[in-house]
Amino acid sequence: QVHLTESGGGSVQAGESLTLACAASGRIVRTYEMAWWRAAPGKLRELVAIWRYVGSANYSDSVKGRFTISRDNANNAVTLEMNNLKPEDTAVYVCNALIRSPGVPLDNYWGQGTQVTVSS
Repeated sequence: QVHLTESGGGSVQAGESLTLACAASGRIVRTYEMAWWRAAPGKLRELVAIWRYVGSANYSDSVKGRFTISRDNANNAVTLEMNNLKPEDTAVYVCNALIRSPGVPLDNYWGQGTQVTVSS
């Protein structure tokens, strides 16, 4: 069994910063991609940032230059540093990871999500 645990959400004013953290735990052979998605009412779920196994990161255009994703391979963890937050960044942020467990095919895991609220 694999679990993703997120932390770091909260309420801030526009222009402020927040850092989200996500750690995978359980029976893990290897963690491949780790990513952050967000879901806001009335909007499609959006892939915010992804750290690929090859060591590169990609961002959605809406956060490029403001958000930074970092990976801690030794601890199967990922953080998302969010700077210059805007009201349109308000959403539930959800951690996602592609993980191989012993005897189990590569599978996709999701955290429960953490709320980020940005007021103007």
